[in-house]
Amino acid sequence: MIASLMSRRASLLAAGAAVALALGLAPALAGDIPATPEPGTFKIGIEPWLGYGQWHVAAKKGLFAKAGLADAQIVNFTQDKDINAALASGELDGANIATHTAIGMVAAGLPVKIVSLLDFSLTADAVLAGKDVATVADLKGKKVAFEEGTTSDILINYALASAGLTIDDIEKVPMPASDAGSALIAGQVPVAVTYEPYISVAKAQNADIKLLYTAGANPGLISDVFVVREEVLKERPGQVLAMLKAWDAALADYKANTKEDRAIISEAVGATPEDLATAFDGVQYYSAAEAAKAFAGDFKTKTYADVLKAAKQAKLIDADLAPEAIIDPSFVDAASK
Repeated sequence: MIASLMSRRASLLAAGAAVALALGLAPALAGDIPATPEPGTFKIGIEPWLGYGQWHVAAKKGLFAKAGLADAQIVNFTQDKDINAALASGELDGANIATHTAIGMVAAGLPVKIVSLLDFSLTADAVLAGKDVATVADLKGKKVAFEEGTTSDILINYALASAGLTIDDIEKVPMPASDAGSALIAGQVPVAVTYEPYISVAKAQNADIKLLYTAGANPGLISDVFVVREEVLKERPGQVLAMLKAWDAALADYKANTKEDRAIISEAVGATPEDLATAFDGVQYYSAAEAAKAFAGDFKTKTYADVLKAAKQAKLIDADLAPEAIIDPSFVDAASK
C-alpha cells in the first residue's frame, strides 16, 4: 500500500554525455496551438505519487472529456525506467516525472520536452535526525540512510552543500526510502532521508526525531513536471493543450472540494487520506498559469540550475543542459490565456 509510493522517487541514471540538442524540436508558438484537440487517444504514464493526483481527479470527474479529449488514458507504472522505455518506444505520449529525471532523459537522448510544472515538494521530502544531530554541519562523519539515485539522493547532496560538505563527508547507508525512517526510529542510524508519509510515521513514533532539512529550503529542488514526446508536440499539440486544461480544471475542483478529491487521489496511490494528510500539506500544486510564470522566472533562472547541480553532485547526470533545451513553455502560455 504505502510502500508503493516510493517507486515514484526512483531516478533515471543518465546513460551518456550531452546529445546534439540542436536537432530537437523548436518550441511552438502559443498562438499556433489549436484550441480543439486532435482525435485519438492521449496516453500518459504515471506513478503512485500524490503530486500527480490531479490527473486522477480529472479522470474520476470526467474533466478530460470536458476539455475535448476523445480518450485520455492513465497508464500506471512502478519504476521510472519503465516509463522511460515506454516513452522511447512510443507506447506513451507523455509522462509525469521528477525534474532531475526529465533532465536525465534528455541527457540520455530521449526526445521529450517539459511542457508544464506540476508540483513542488516543500516539507514532503526531508532529512530527519535524532536528538544528537542539531545542524546539517553535524552530519560530517555520521551514518545517513537514504535511497541512492533518487530524489532523496538529490536532497542530501544539496543539504550537505549548504553546509560546505559533500557526500564524501558522510557514511552512506543505502536503503529504500520506506526503510530509512524505520532505521532511524530503531537507532540503526542517526540520520535518514525520506518523504511522506514516512516522515509523519517516524515523528509519530519518536518525539526526538525532527526535520533537519526540507525540500522547502530550496523550493523546486524536489519537483515534478509533465513531459511529452517531441513527435506528439508536433503532430497533436491540441491534445497536449487539452491535457493542461484538464489538469487546471481538476486543480480548481480540488481547491473547491479538497476533502473529496484527496480521497480520490489517496485511493489512486494506494493509501488513505489519513496516511497522507501531512503529505498533502507538504506539496504545492501548480496551475498552467503558475507554471508559465515559473518558467519565465525563478524556475528557469534558479531552480533548474540548482536541480542540475544537485543531480551532477549526486552523479545522476553528467551533462550540462540549458533550460531552453528541455523546457517548452508555449503550452502553459496557451493554457493561461
